[in-house]
Amino acid sequence: MPIGAFTEYMNVAQMVLYAFWIFFAGLIIYLRREDKREGYPLESDRNDRSSRVDVVGWPKPPAPKTFKLPMGQGSRLAPHEETIMAEIPGTKPARPAPGSPLEPTGNPMLDGVGPASYAQRDPLPDLAIDGRPKVLPLRIATDFMIEHNDPDPRGMQVVAADGQVAGTVTDLWVDRSEHRVLFFEVQLTPHGEHDESGQNVLLPYGFASVKFGRGQIRVVSITADQFHHVPRTETMEQVTRLEEDKITAYFSSGHLYANSARQEPLI
Repeated sequence: MPIGAFTEYMNVAQMVLYAFWIFFAGLIIYLRREDKREGYPLESDRNDRSSRVDVVGWPKPPAPKTFKLPMGQGSRLAPHEETIMAEIPGTKPARPAPGSPLEPTGNPMLDGVGPASYAQRDPLPDLAIDGRPKVLPLRIATDFMIEHNDPDPRGMQVVAADGQVAGTVTDLWVDRSEHRVLFFEVQLTPHGEHDESGQNVLLPYGFASVKFGRGQIRVVSITADQFHHVPRTETMEQVTRLEEDKITAYFSSGHLYANSARQEPLI
């Protein structure tokens, strides 16, 4: 081939364009593999305990990689083994047809589906930039205080959806990073068949309506009796990510499951 014959039908601009196409295709494949580190293999209607079909698509997920969590909170492997929906405790398919949604089989406010669903987060507390837990009660987060011009919710009664007193606010839990109240700590009062006075639960701020004029905190999502089933924290000095999600999911599900009338159509 004579010298220069190659450039007679392919110039530098065309070569750069082809190189860009190859690079871009490789980038798409790389990114597509990396975004399969969570949620794969996909679930199949043919999945069962004896014969599971892995649906991974193309390209296949990458090899597992260990990610170190910040502030010495361990590590996480991705991809990792996923929980099959049909194996979630306390649930069953609503219909025998493949792809049917799950429905609770026990206490719908605790079974973890529908409005009661929560993420399987790590049982570790969120940490602030100083390495301490981000969400703490005021009795521990002593560098926080209630503005002296604002009413203090501590000592107020918590009135549930059925009009009964569920307990009394004993402390406030603050988000030290965002400088806001995240939970009310409620000391339960005996109610109905329960006799659990002295036990404390956390009430998310977003599910409470503070009535300073009445000296009450109203909660419309759950009844006083249901306060005794609020998921507990392992310790009353900090709350983990998983506990936060479970508590919030419980109060959220009450808007549908607190009583049977809420599950029926308006008309």
